[in-house]
Amino acid sequence: MKISKKNLTPAQYLVFGYFIIIMLGSILLMFPIATTDGQGLGTVDAVFTATSATCVTGLIVVNTKEAFTHFGSTVIMLLIQIGGLGIMSMSTLFAFIIGKKISLKERLIIQEDLNQYQISGMVRLVQYLLGFTFAIEGTAAVILFTRLVQDYPTGKAIYLAIFHAVSAFNNAGFDLFGNSLENFTGDITINFVIMALIILGGIGFGVMVEAYNRVKFKKSTLQTKIVIVMTLVLLVFGFIVFFALEYDNTLAGLPLLDKTLGAMFLSVTPRTAGFNTVATGALKQSSLFIIIILMFIGASPGSTGGGIKTTTFGVMLVTLKNMIVGKEDMEVYNRRFEKKIIYEAFTITMLSAGLVVLITTLLLVIEDFQFIDVLFETVSAFGTVGLSTGITGQLSDISRVLITITMFAGRVGPLTLALAFGERVRKGKYHYPTEKIMVG
Repeated sequence: MKISKKNLTPAQYLVFGYFIIIMLGSILLMFPIATTDGQGLGTVDAVFTATSATCVTGLIVVNTKEAFTHFGSTVIMLLIQIGGLGIMSMSTLFAFIIGKKISLKERLIIQEDLNQYQISGMVRLVQYLLGFTFAIEGTAAVILFTRLVQDYPTGKAIYLAIFHAVSAFNNAGFDLFGNSLENFTGDITINFVIMALIILGGIGFGVMVEAYNRVKFKKSTLQTKIVIVMTLVLLVFGFIVFFALEYDNTLAGLPLLDKTLGAMFLSVTPRTAGFNTVATGALKQSSLFIIIILMFIGASPGSTGGGIKTTTFGVMLVTLKNMIVGKEDMEVYNRRFEKKIIYEAFTITMLSAGLVVLITTLLLVIEDFQFIDVLFETVSAFGTVGLSTGITGQLSDISRVLITITMFAGRVGPLTLALAFGERVRKGKYHYPTEKIMVG
């Protein structure tokens, strides 16, 4: 496959764009000024950390609080912001600043980066995106500051508030407390602000635009309806399951309010956030398995989160239901969607599952960890979640490279990667005769 700047597709632009940002971030994290020991990170750890930040994952091989200076943590925060908003969104921001017009090619790349199905209104969507992002992060940072200033000096409280507002809204999961949010299990302010940021960052900017324009649910787009319904269903399902499973385990000994907050946070964080208020490694295997499923589904299209997306899962469920009742058209909310959407949902799910199976198998061959821990780590990397049972720092260099690749694939998207490196097949001028096969 020949690649030149002139014939790069939007998918290829995105892949190479994220790759360049990761490489630049890796170089900065290798500077002596970036780490507290004055040595800088090694190559593998620098690339792993830069990828985790740019792909808004949150998996770490060194403790962020202890290993990095203000310079290092600021580099991580900037990578999170760039990765969360998307390469083209940040490029568009600079174009706005210098007064440059956005070309058709750039609009196509923005469309690919934000997972939008139509090219019209791309620049306006980016304007909304940037406005929502800075407004939400700024408001959250102020609220977090009023809480953190009670425990930290003013300057440090400001920095911590900004860093965690950016990390939470972009569903990154990086923290500067050293043990995520385990010290704030029963803290109402911290819990609700972080959960709100995670949910807002994960529902997609298209949904935010409709909410901002006060579009009623009945008149909203089909995508918005599926996103809202699936998000609520997954959140409620997760809360009920985790409250029941962890009541006498990680939530044992806590007051009822703290148990409730803990279960709520456990339900929200698999939306690809990566923060935790209870020790992930201490969760029951049944809880870990449910989290794996939720992480694989992930957030929604056009958001800062990863996973196969709530709409993909929703399309699969609608297809399943309509196939069972014998409907030929895939109908939901008095609308129907094309079969092409079903093919795309199936392709994304199978590519994602195939990647998870491949990486999990390789890690099981290389490492000596429990299957559930390795599967959890792999899905967390693919879903750009960042939760871990504690094995990340113990991985060998080759395993860290595999997890790095998985995080990159999860952020860019397996379908985008396939389109970027696969040869495009032109539509044929003829069709072969059909023949039936038995399935099931």
